[in-house]
Amino acid sequence: MRGTRPRRARAKARRTAIPVLALALLAGLGATTAPAAADDPAYPFRDPRLSVDQRVDDLLSRLTLDEKISLLHQYQAAIPRLGIQSFRTGTEALHGVAWLGKTTVFPQAVGLASTWDPALIKKVGSAVGDETRGFQQERPAGWGLNVWAPVANPLRDPRWGRNEEGYSEDPYLTGSMATAYGTGLTGGDPDHLKTAPTIKHFLGNNNEILRDQTSSDLRPRVLKEYEEQAFKPAIEADAVTGVMSSYNLVNGRPATVNPMMDDTVRGWTDQELLNVTDAYAPGNLVNSQKYYDTQAEADAAALKAGIDSFTGDDANSAPTTTAVKNALSSGLLKESDVDEAAGHILNIRVRLGEFDPDGGPYGKIDKSVINSPAHQKLTREAAADAMVLLKNQDKALPLKASDTKKVAVVGPLADTLYTDWYSGTLPYEVTPKEGIANKLGSAGDVTSSEAVDRIALKNTETGKYVTAGTDTGGAALKESSTTAGTDAQFDAFDWGAGVLTLRSAANGKYVGYNWSNFVNDQAQPGGWFVQQQFKLEKQDDGTYLLRYAGYETRESWWSNPVYLGPTGEDGTLGLVSKENAAHYTKDVVRSGVDEAVAAVKGKDTAVVVVGSMPAINGRETNDRTDMGLASSQETLVKAVKAANPNTVVVVENSYPTTLGNLQKEIPALLWTTHAGQETGNALADVLFGDVNPAGRLTQTWYRSESDLPSILEYDNIKYDRTYQYFKGDPLYAFGYGLSYTTFEYGQVKPVSGGYEVAVTNTGKRAGDEVVQLYTHQRVSRDKQPLKQLKAFQRVPLKPGETKTVKLKVATKDLAHWDVTRSKWVVETGTYDVLVGASADDIRTRTSVKVKGETIPARDLTKTTRAENFDDYESIRLVDESKERGTAVGATGSGAWLKFADAQLSAGADEFTARVAGTGPGTVEVRLGSPTGTLVGTAKTAGTGSAYTYETVTADLSAAAKGRQDVYLVLSDGLRLATFSLR
Repeated sequence: MRGTRPRRARAKARRTAIPVLALALLAGLGATTAPAAADDPAYPFRDPRLSVDQRVDDLLSRLTLDEKISLLHQYQAAIPRLGIQSFRTGTEALHGVAWLGKTTVFPQAVGLASTWDPALIKKVGSAVGDETRGFQQERPAGWGLNVWAPVANPLRDPRWGRNEEGYSEDPYLTGSMATAYGTGLTGGDPDHLKTAPTIKHFLGNNNEILRDQTSSDLRPRVLKEYEEQAFKPAIEADAVTGVMSSYNLVNGRPATVNPMMDDTVRGWTDQELLNVTDAYAPGNLVNSQKYYDTQAEADAAALKAGIDSFTGDDANSAPTTTAVKNALSSGLLKESDVDEAAGHILNIRVRLGEFDPDGGPYGKIDKSVINSPAHQKLTREAAADAMVLLKNQDKALPLKASDTKKVAVVGPLADTLYTDWYSGTLPYEVTPKEGIANKLGSAGDVTSSEAVDRIALKNTETGKYVTAGTDTGGAALKESSTTAGTDAQFDAFDWGAGVLTLRSAANGKYVGYNWSNFVNDQAQPGGWFVQQQFKLEKQDDGTYLLRYAGYETRESWWSNPVYLGPTGEDGTLGLVSKENAAHYTKDVVRSGVDEAVAAVKGKDTAVVVVGSMPAINGRETNDRTDMGLASSQETLVKAVKAANPNTVVVVENSYPTTLGNLQKEIPALLWTTHAGQETGNALADVLFGDVNPAGRLTQTWYRSESDLPSILEYDNIKYDRTYQYFKGDPLYAFGYGLSYTTFEYGQVKPVSGGYEVAVTNTGKRAGDEVVQLYTHQRVSRDKQPLKQLKAFQRVPLKPGETKTVKLKVATKDLAHWDVTRSKWVVETGTYDVLVGASADDIRTRTSVKVKGETIPARDLTKTTRAENFDDYESIRLVDESKERGTAVGATGSGAWLKFADAQLSAGADEFTARVAGTGPGTVEVRLGSPTGTLVGTAKTAGTGSAYTYETVTADLSAAAKGRQDVYLVLSDGLRLATFSLR
C-alpha cells in the first residue's frame, strides 16, 4: 500500500532516526576514528552502501541553518566546506533538452501522445534523459538534472495557448503518456535517477489569459475524476519526482499554496518528492494575487503547503533566503519546516548520484549521446508514428515513387521548420520539401514555393516606400525610397487573426522591434514577447495602417502607442498614435497564390503544407481565439486544388483546427505537430507509404468555437466538455485516424482481468491499429460520461494477420466520485464495454452487470460540505481559509446549489450553516427547485470578512420531510462552507 504516511509524519520519523543512525555509524567506524574529509568515501552521506534516507539524514545533520535555507531556492549555492557543488532545479526537457545548445528535437508533446505508444514514448524520455546527462559533463549555465517535464495538464480546451505542451484531453491517456515519458527520464531504477522529472503544472492550469489571477473552479468530481487522474499515475509509478505548482488559483486559493501538494500528492507515493514553484510565482502571492502582505508570509505558507524549492528572481537567491529567515524569526516557520523541505531536496540529489564517488550508475553518460545517430533515428520514427491521416479519398495516399516524379511542395511551411518556446536548438533541419526530395532521389523533380505575397508599403502622403537594411544585420526601417526596389519588399506571412510577420527581401531576415526601432535582423519569429508581429488594418479609403502586435502590447503595463509612422527627419519608423499613423498602400509585388499555382501546374502531385507558427498561433501567456487556418492559407489550398486535382494537404500545427470547408474539398489531409529536425523525412515516409500512418487524435476536433464554453469554465460535467460529455457532431472524434490498410474486429469478450478482441488486418499493407476500449455506465445517480477511455493498445499487424488483443480493465476502474459520501464508488448496474478505432467508431460491444453498491439517499443530518453539490447556478468555488478548505460563494442574486435525493425522513426541524461575508445575506432552503417550496431562511448580518465564519440557523416548516431535492438559494456575496438539516 502506498502513501500510508503523510509527508510530515514521514519527515518526523526520519528526523528522530538521526541519533540512532549516528550511533550506528560511530560503532561501525570506531569511536576513535577521526572526522572524515568532505570528499572521503567513508563520509556517510557519500557512502552508496547506505540507504538514501541514511545518507540524507547524515548530510542534513551536518548543515547549518543558513546552509539548509540556501537549498530552498532554484539556484542552490555550493557548500565548499562539505565539498558540495551548486545545484539548479529546472532544465526544460518537454520534447528534448531545451536552451542548452544543439540537441535532438523530438515532436511536440501532443504529437508524441498521438502515437498512442507508451513504449515508444518511454524510449524518447530515456533519450532525453541521456542527453540531459550529456550536457552535465560541462555544467554550463542553466545546467541541472532536475528536469521540468512532463506536462500533465489535460487538454480540455483546444484554445489553450500551451496546447502543444500537453498530451490529451483524456486523463487516462495523459497519465499513460506522462508515466511513459517520466519513466524514460528517470531510468526506471527505484534507487537511482538518470534525471529527476518534475510533472507540471499542478493544478487546473488550462488557460493563459490572466493566468496568475484567474481561479479554476474544480468541483469534487472534476477534481477527482479528471484533474487528479492526469497527474496521479506518473507519481504512483515513481516516474516523476515532484510537481510544479501552477500560476493560477484553484477554488480561490493560489496553486502555489495549495495544500494538496502535501495532503494528497505525497500520499500517492512512498518516495520523497521535490516540489517546486513556477517561475516568479512566489512573488505573485504578494503582487498580482495580493494573497499575502509580505514575502515572508507567502513563502512560509508555500513551504507549509508542500513547496520545497522557490523559483524566483532568476539566479538571485537573496530575496527567498531573506524571506524564509524573516518567517523563522517571526514564528511563521520552525526550523523543522526547513528541514523537511531541505530533506526532500537532498533526497533527490542523493538519488541522482551527486554524492557517489563515481557519480552513480548514470554518471558516465557523456556528450556523445547528444544528437546521436540512434536518437536521430528515434525522432524520425516518433515523428512518423505521430502523424494522423485525417482523410484519404479514393486512396489518394500513399503516393507511388514510381509514378510520382514531379512534385511541387508549396505553402508557408513547405521549406522551413519552426520550433516552439520549449524546443531545443535544431542541430539540422529536414524540411518537407527536402524530405520529399530525399525520398525521390536523383530521379525526382521537386520544386517549392512559400506561396506568400511579397509586398511593398508606400506612404500615401509622401509617396515614399518603407525600406529595410540590406546587410546581414539589417537596419532600422524607414521611409526612404520612391521606388519599390528589393530593399522595399517584404514577404508577408499570414498566420491568422490578422497577424503577419514581415521578412525583408533585402536580407531574408524578419522585422522585429527592439524597444527602440523596427529592424530586419531576426532569423525567425521568437522571444518571450515575439516582437516580430504586425497587422495591416484596412481603412475605409482602401489604405492600410501598420500596427505593431508584439505580445507585450497586450500587457497591462504597456502604455505606448501601437501604430507605425515616420518619427524623424530621415523617415525612421517609430510608434505613433493612430491619428498620426502613416497610411500605406499595399502593393503586391508578387502574388503568393499565383506563384504556387504556377508551381503546381503539370506536376504529378501538389503537396500543400499549411499550419501555424508556434511562437504566434497560441503560446505561453496567449490563448487562441481563432481555431481556423489563416484565411489566406485556405485560399491557397483552394487555388492549388483547382490547378492540380492531385493535391495533398499537410496541416502542421499544435492543436485541433476547424479547417473550414477544406475537409470536404481536399482528397487527402494529413496532420502533424511541429515534429523536430526529422519532420521532412518522416513526412515523406508517410506520404510515400514507407510508414503506414497510425497516429490517432488525442483531442476532439470541433467544427466551430461555438461548440465550446468559455475557456475559463473548468466544469467539464456541467458544460459537456471533451469527448466524454460533448453531445455535438465533431469534425474529427477523439481517437480518430485513418490507415492505408483496413482492420476488422471480432466480438469483444470478457476474460480474467479485462477483455479481449481479435483484430485482423484485412488489407494488403502492414499497419498498426490502435485498439481503444471505452465504457459507459447506463444508469447512475450522477451524470456519467457518454464514453470513457479505459484501455488501449497499438497493435502491429501484417496483411491478413489476426491478433487477440487483451485490454486490462478492473472493476475498480469503473468507479466515480460519490459527492454524498466523499469516496470512490462502483455502482451496481449495467456497464457497456465499447471497443473500436475511435470514440465515434465502435466496432464491437458487450455489456457487463456489476455488483457494486447503491448510493444511498443523502443524509443531510450530517454536516455537509457545500462544495459537494449536485448542480448549481451563479456560484464560484472559493477558499474557505487561506490555509485549506473550499467553500461556495454566490456571484449573483438567485445563486443556488442543488443537493439531490436527500432523505429528510419524518421531518427536519432546523437548518444550520457556517457562512461568511462582508455584508448581510440569507440562505433560503427550498424543495424541488430553486423556486420551489420555501421551508426556511437563515440570515446573517455579515461577518465583516470573507474568512470569518459564523453559524446561522433557521427553523424549518413541516414540509421539510420525506425524500427531496434540497436547494439552497444564496444571496449575492455570501459564502457557505458547511450546513446540515436536522
